[in-house]
Amino acid sequence: MKISADKINDFANWPDGLVAVDIFSGAGGLSLGAEMVGIKVAVAIEKDRNSALTFQKNHPNSKVIMDDICNLTPCEIAPYEPFILFGGPPCQGFSSSNTKSRNLDNPNNFLFHQFIRFVKDLKPKWFLFENVEGITTFEKGNTIKEIKLLFEELGYLTNEKVLCASNYGVPQDRKRFIMVGNRLGIDFEFPKPIESRVTVGDAFEDLPSLRNGDLIDKLPYKQSISKINDYAKMMRSGLKTCSQNLVSRNKEYVIERYSYIKPGQNWKAIPDELMQNYSNKNNCHSGIYRRLDPNRPSVVISNYRKNMLIHPFEDRGLSVREAARLQSFPDNFVFEGTLMDIQQQIGNAVPPLLAKIIFDKVLTYS
Repeated sequence: MKISADKINDFANWPDGLVAVDIFSGAGGLSLGAEMVGIKVAVAIEKDRNSALTFQKNHPNSKVIMDDICNLTPCEIAPYEPFILFGGPPCQGFSSSNTKSRNLDNPNNFLFHQFIRFVKDLKPKWFLFENVEGITTFEKGNTIKEIKLLFEELGYLTNEKVLCASNYGVPQDRKRFIMVGNRLGIDFEFPKPIESRVTVGDAFEDLPSLRNGDLIDKLPYKQSISKINDYAKMMRSGLKTCSQNLVSRNKEYVIERYSYIKPGQNWKAIPDELMQNYSNKNNCHSGIYRRLDPNRPSVVISNYRKNMLIHPFEDRGLSVREAARLQSFPDNFVFEGTLMDIQQQIGNAVPPLLAKIIFDKVLTYS
C-alpha cells in the first residue's frame, strides 16, 4: 500500500505546515495527541493489521501504510521535510520486566535504527521518539548514548526524559521515555507536571455497570453529563451512549478470588486454599489480581487482561472502554479487531493526553 503523489502534495501545501508522519503508529495514541493541538498526520506506518485498521477508522484523513517499515523507502511514501516525525519502535526487548529477551539478540532492540533512517531521509524539523522506561538502563545506558549520538550526527539537538502520565492529566501511573529533537538549534524543555491528579474513580464515574464476560456494544451512561467531573466530560465527547463495553470472561474460581480483594490490594489478599494451583504463591508477580483503587491513578495497564486487573467495585476485569479511559482515549475512539487484539492495542498505546501536552509544548517554539 503506497501513498500517491497527489496525496503527499495535498498535505505539503497546507498553509500552516503542521504536517506529521507517525511510524510504528499502533492504534494511534501519539497521532491523536498531535491532532488535538492542530498537527495533521499525513502518513502512518503500522505492521499489525488490526492496529492499522483502528488507526484508519479514527484518522480518516491520514494514509495508513500496513507494512514492515524495513521494506519502505521514506521519500516514496511520506512528505519530505514534515514539521514533525514521531513514533515508538517495538519496545518489549527494552522492558525491565522482560527477562527472556532483554539482550542484544532480540531484533526488536534495533528497530530504533529504522526511526533514525526515516529522520535522516525525511529531515523533519522536529521528532519525538518514545519508548519504555527500561530503555534508559538497557546495555548500561549505552543504547541511549548511541541514539543521541546518531541524531547529533544528523544535526539534531535532543533532550530526553522519563515522564509519568499521571503527572499530565492521565489517570494512570504509566512511565514512558520521551526524546524530543529538532534541527532548529532549540533547547527543548519538557512541560512541567500539573498539580492535580485524575483518579480511577474520576475516569469511571459515569461508565455503565457490567458483569463478567459482558460483550455489549452500546449502553447508556450511568450519569448525566452535567453531574460528572471534568475528565469524564472530556472523555465522553458529547456522546449519549457508551460503546465497546467488552469484558473478558474469567472462570468462576477466578471471580471468587476477586471477591476477597479490596481496592488497592492484590493476590496476597486471596485465601491460600483458593490459590492451590500456584506451586509457590510467593512467586506471583505483584501486578496480578490487583483491584484498582478508585482514589488513585491506575497502575500500568499494559497487560491488563493477562494480569487480571480488577474493577474497583465490581468482581470482574476491565472493559475495553474503561481501559481506554485509563489511557485517555475518548469514548468516540473505536478499536478494531477481536477482544484480545483490542486489549493489546490499548495496553501498547501512548496515552493521547500525555502526547498532547508534549506536542503543545513543541508548538510554543514555532
